[in-house]
Amino acid sequence: MSVLDLSPVIPVVVISDVATAVPLAEALLAGGIRTIEVTLRSPAALDAVERIAAEVPGMMVGVGTVVTPAQVDASVAAGAGYLISPGSTPAVLDAMADCGLPYLPGVSTASEVMMAAERGLTELKFFPAEAAGGAKYLAALAGPFPHVRFCPTGGITQETAPKYLALSNVGCVGGSWLTPTDAVATGDWARITQLAKEATA
Repeated sequence: MSVLDLSPVIPVVVISDVATAVPLAEALLAGGIRTIEVTLRSPAALDAVERIAAEVPGMMVGVGTVVTPAQVDASVAAGAGYLISPGSTPAVLDAMADCGLPYLPGVSTASEVMMAAERGLTELKFFPAEAAGGAKYLAALAGPFPHVRFCPTGGITQETAPKYLALSNVGCVGGSWLTPTDAVATGDWARITQLAKEATA
């Protein structure tokens, strides 16, 4: 399975209240989004992953912001389907490689792409996308690295996503616009389903 082919947009979410995890995932699924990246930026994250993995069978749950080998182990134990890291250190890369799940290690420079490629990795997260050079930078990387595909994440909006998705070396984008904080807080799942429909269209 390639993480990059699950959906044109991977919703990047911070779940603060575990009670919102399942309805949030169901709302995205109803809009045609079959994956979600739950970031380890809140104490509720791993419980949310466990809940979604158990109760929303059509949804592939990724765990993001993985920055230590211990978080790799905890994510696997919670039921993660794949892992995403914002950067690439040897310890985290080794742990992700050993865990048996698909993973997208983060890169933002040509040297980091080369280091990942030396490990045989050809599917990477490009982060922070907008701050690190945006679509123009990614287009330039296609020349020396035609065999590498990316999921750019960081600062991408509904308006800028199409220019990334038009690039030959981009498989999907990660974005937080599908799950606005206010919509999650008020339980406006219909709005999230609508945003998911627009993203898949």
